Amino acid sequence: MRRQLGLGVIGAIALVLVGTTTVMVLATQAQQQLASEQELTSGLLAEQAKYAEARTVQSEVDLVEAAQQVGASTEIDWKAYLDGVQAILPPSVTISTVAVDSASPLAVYAQPTAPLQGARVATVSFTAESAVLPDVPTWLNSLATLPGYADALPGSMARDEAGVYTVAITMHVNDAAFARRFVIEQE
Repeated sequence: MRRQLGLGVIGAIALVLVGTTTVMVLATQAQQQLASEQELTSGLLAEQAKYAEARTVQSEVDLVEAAQQVGASTEIDWKAYLDGVQAILPPSVTISTVAVDSASPLAVYAQPTAPLQGARVATVSFTAESAVLPDVPTWLNSLATLPGYADALPGSMARDEAGVYTVAITMHVNDAAFARRFVIEQE
């Protein structure tokens, strides 16, 4: 029994020595790998420092792109839009005056308080002149085909001494009329 016990102790000591040696070898290898990776990291950081200016420029480009998106977020191509309004009106009708009040990227546009008026981002008030008695309800229905049309309200109608009819119309435009020039498409 003593002999077996002695062999068991010697076996345990041998097992501890083998385990300790294995752990020391593995620790040495891990230290070497760590040193190698730290050296590689230092090299990568040195390479990255070479491109610091490019990173700064890229940050500035990103900032400019964001500013473009914000600055043009409420942009409407008014010439094209008003050309569309004129195209919808009968050929004998001309637009004589136009006043536009539109949203800005810095302030919220005032919304209607009347329950039947739609949400809006701009108001276009224009005066149309016609040599014949205008069919204003048909005009208002035609304006509804424009992109961004929210609603339109007829104003006053008058006939001058020369027989020319003048009609005031207030049209509200919603966000579908935005130009969206700098919108980045999401993938």
